[in-house]
Amino acid sequence: MLLSLRMLARLAGIVRVLARHDPAAAFEILGLRGLPLWLLQRLGRGRGRGRAGERLAQALTELGPSFVKLGQSLSTRADLLGEELAADLSALQDQIPPFPFAAAKAVLEAELGAASEILFAMLEPQPVSAASIAQVHLGQVAEPGAEGEVPALRPVAVKILRPGIERAFERDLRLFFWLARLAERTQPRLRRLKPVAIVQLFADQIALEMDLRYEAAGLCEIAEHFEGDDSYLVPAVDWRRTARRVLTMSQVNGIPIDDRKALLESGLDLAEVLRTAATIFFKQVFRDGVFHGDQHPGNMMIDPEGRVVAVDFGILGRLDRETRLVLADMMIATLSRDYRRLAEIQVQAGYLPGDRSLDIFAQALRSVCEPIVDRPLQEISFAKLLAQLFQLTESFAMPVQPQLLLLQKNMMMAEGVSRSLCPDLNIWALAQPLIEDWIVMYRSPAARLAENGRNLNRLLARGPQFLSDLEAIAGEMRRGGLRLQGSRQDPADAWATRRMAQLALLVALFALLVVLFD
Repeated sequence: MLLSLRMLARLAGIVRVLARHDPAAAFEILGLRGLPLWLLQRLGRGRGRGRAGERLAQALTELGPSFVKLGQSLSTRADLLGEELAADLSALQDQIPPFPFAAAKAVLEAELGAASEILFAMLEPQPVSAASIAQVHLGQVAEPGAEGEVPALRPVAVKILRPGIERAFERDLRLFFWLARLAERTQPRLRRLKPVAIVQLFADQIALEMDLRYEAAGLCEIAEHFEGDDSYLVPAVDWRRTARRVLTMSQVNGIPIDDRKALLESGLDLAEVLRTAATIFFKQVFRDGVFHGDQHPGNMMIDPEGRVVAVDFGILGRLDRETRLVLADMMIATLSRDYRRLAEIQVQAGYLPGDRSLDIFAQALRSVCEPIVDRPLQEISFAKLLAQLFQLTESFAMPVQPQLLLLQKNMMMAEGVSRSLCPDLNIWALAQPLIEDWIVMYRSPAARLAENGRNLNRLLARGPQFLSDLEAIAGEMRRGGLRLQGSRQDPADAWATRRMAQLALLVALFALLVVLFD
């Protein structure tokens, strides 16, 4: 009861902030209808200044980092919000008010255990960027040279968490969990969306972002995947000057990927820029199974050579091998217009409830996919396709797959940037040959045979331990030391137990043969 009262008080505070900035027009664009919109219109009438998007951005900033992240996601969706509202929200990406340099130094010195003047030859007081969770200061570190030589200065960027950021997120996460649980209890139609699971996924991501050592580790992992590939540049980590709330890395520079005018003035080919970006996105998602999870334009740049430069790896998306193979099978079925097979794949993956009609679901998939399969890819908006597929999940009570939400978000971000640079070019058309090659590599008969071989090797590797365990179980049974609770074992039961152990061994050997000759 006390928790509910606290949450209601927090909601009341949110309403007051929204009323003060009067973003009702922006909420109307976002699709808010009915009593909530009417209430905001009555409370905030005439009190806000600037355009609707500017007022919404101001309200989100005042509400705190969790709401700023919401606005950052919305800012990439010009196709849904309109150019003006999306542009207004884009200010949230890198124009958050900074916190004082004295506070930044205090965090840095407490984390690294030394005065900043000892650790850095220079540290600029004014941050180069300030985001919802941290801000970045440019600086230099002295690299020791040979005896008698002047130390060389190496430029670095130092990311420092905002003071008190953990408490701010903890407060909002409690609210989000409370609302999610309330929705699951009172709104059965929303349960398939797994609101609690989605909030938990968000909380897990925030926990990782609150420890900058995880971001440093992610940077190193991505760098390893692209070792020898100079089309993608990420900062190098300075581990000596990195801790939980401080991340020091090499400086990287470039033109923001959505700055069309600056890219053209630099002489870069926009189609080639998009081709490079599409290739990198494909490699991260399908080849590596780990991708930059927050690819908004504030985190992506292009250097003078046309290479993609990325920063802010606080969120990494991950897809296991099985999920990637499911996606590949779905692509094959869609391209071949085999909608029943497409439905069967989703049933096998557990996406479609077993009590739903497979034929009707296949028909629904056809209604969404058939209108686009013969159209040129540059005319297809995959963002809108995802929206239609999402409507299908509601119609068929399909649970949301949290592991795919981050991928969908970044696909929509990539498409938004692509259309702002080259409206007549689709980024997915550029990646199509790579996707086709990947499907052949992992779903051809030869690939399946190789996969079966790997499965066999894994089973054989576990075989000796499995047989040893069976032998130990059989020995315990013979000695009467392994029994079902409350039962007594006579000689006949012991014989039956030994036969059961032998049967289990035969089943295991049969499974090996199935894998080998499948």
